[in-house]
Amino acid sequence: MKLLRTIALDRSDTFVFDAAAEPGDWAVSGAFRFCDRDRGKLTGKDRSAFRSGFLGVQSWGWSTLVQIVPATAADRRALVELLAAQLVDRFGAPDLATAQLAAEEEIAFAEQLCTHPVGSLIAVHRTATDGEVRESFRRLKLREGMGHSRAFSFMEVEDDTEPDSDVNLADRTSEPPRR
Repeated sequence: MKLLRTIALDRSDTFVFDAAAEPGDWAVSGAFRFCDRDRGKLTGKDRSAFRSGFLGVQSWGWSTLVQIVPATAADRRALVELLAAQLVDRFGAPDLATAQLAAEEEIAFAEQLCTHPVGSLIAVHRTATDGEVRESFRRLKLREGMGHSRAFSFMEVEDDTEPDSDVNLADRTSEPPRR
């Protein structure tokens, strides 16, 4: 099984977002954080988080990139429990049972993004048009012989014309990411 963890290649997330995720934090898309906000009126760091942030579940902060990592069934269960608790404490879910259902859905969606090899980096781009939120995901590949040490020395987009996925957040369970 594979899941997503935040990664910080440099300090840019601390400048781009109000709250940057801790490196190595389990991650989900996090688009739900904007469900009750007028996305057309977002500005500054909130707009950056909406457009290009993954949500670190523990830190409740944002990360520009996530990395696909191996995970165990125990890791997944713990992640669902942590996200459910965060949904109650920080997002106002009515109860833990309801929050666990939502957390399961978020984690299942994150798993769908993990079709690439372990170690792959994933970026997101979100847009809102006519009240509908769309997410597209891209895998970033390391140049031959490069490591994750410097943000601007290693990335090349695998597919520069079509995103991996357009996801309709209103009906996420029926539209898995394209490959």
